[in-house]
Amino acid sequence: MPQSPETNRRIVLNSRPHGAPSPDNFRLDTTELPKPTDGQMLLRTVYLSLDPYMRGRMSDAPSYAAPVELGEVMVGGTVCQVEQSFHPEFAVGDWVLANTGWQDYAVSDGQGVIPLGRNLEHPARSLGVLGMPGFTAYMGLLDIGQPKPRETVVVAAATGAVGSAVGQIAKLKGCRVVGVAGGPKKCKAAVETFGFDACIDHYASDFDQQLADACSSGIDVYFESVGGKVFDAVLPLLNVKARIPVCGLIAHYNDTALPEGPDRLPLLMQTFLIRRIKAQGFIIFDDYGPRYGEFLAEMTEWVKSGKVKSIEDVVEGLENAPNAFIGLLEGKNFGKLAVHVG
Repeated sequence: MPQSPETNRRIVLNSRPHGAPSPDNFRLDTTELPKPTDGQMLLRTVYLSLDPYMRGRMSDAPSYAAPVELGEVMVGGTVCQVEQSFHPEFAVGDWVLANTGWQDYAVSDGQGVIPLGRNLEHPARSLGVLGMPGFTAYMGLLDIGQPKPRETVVVAAATGAVGSAVGQIAKLKGCRVVGVAGGPKKCKAAVETFGFDACIDHYASDFDQQLADACSSGIDVYFESVGGKVFDAVLPLLNVKARIPVCGLIAHYNDTALPEGPDRLPLLMQTFLIRRIKAQGFIIFDDYGPRYGEFLAEMTEWVKSGKVKSIEDVVEGLENAPNAFIGLLEGKNFGKLAVHVG
């Protein structure tokens, strides 16, 4: 069903998942086209970003942001064009970065909307390497990780939107970079496309040993977005005064209870104490919002010069967003996952 100038398709939260999301948790409905008034504009979604954090918004458990209410539009970053405008700072045809969610159209008063100009050559990049994932990589690595030349940086989800940017920035800072990814194809891309020094397949039966061999001098910075067995393999390799920026824990987003097995908290805290490790979680726009311009200027130059590359995994059609999102949580995407809506 293509985008229509008369109606607004929306994907809403139909029910809350218990464990992994299923297609039944989403519902596609159609409403009248929203109408802007004075000081507002009508935005038409062209690309929708799909990101792991959305799983948390489907739950009503306490978190850093309010959950999506049942029957409400799923949240999400979007690249849009202005279709109608009664706003003095935006004109019809302008490209913008917004957070209008999983729908064709939305009315905005301009709050939180970032102008992208009249001519946008690669719109999907504004949701990836030049958007929130790239911003997450840039600030998490440089501000929290503080990599130094010749240090070893390990990156989880190495070919994802965040991880691929982290690895390339670390290389620009003179580091040895080891990625972790799922499967030979992704590991090959990490090395050949993104310039990692090595990439270890976390599906390998001897994953722990392969990671240890690749990090013979230990790990100075571990960029965490996964958790699970990847973190378990990293922990004993951390050097004194290692730094761990934490932007996500995708391996645990569908958990309904604590994992079975012995209590490993004492080992974790002992390691952190003895090796004086710094681990810091961050929410990118909450913690670094005012520095978005700084990131965008430098990253844009890196992308233009070919120093930083990106891969966009684009799904066609808003109606396919739920299955694509479910696949994202299972690691099926390759690069930045986005939906071409219209």
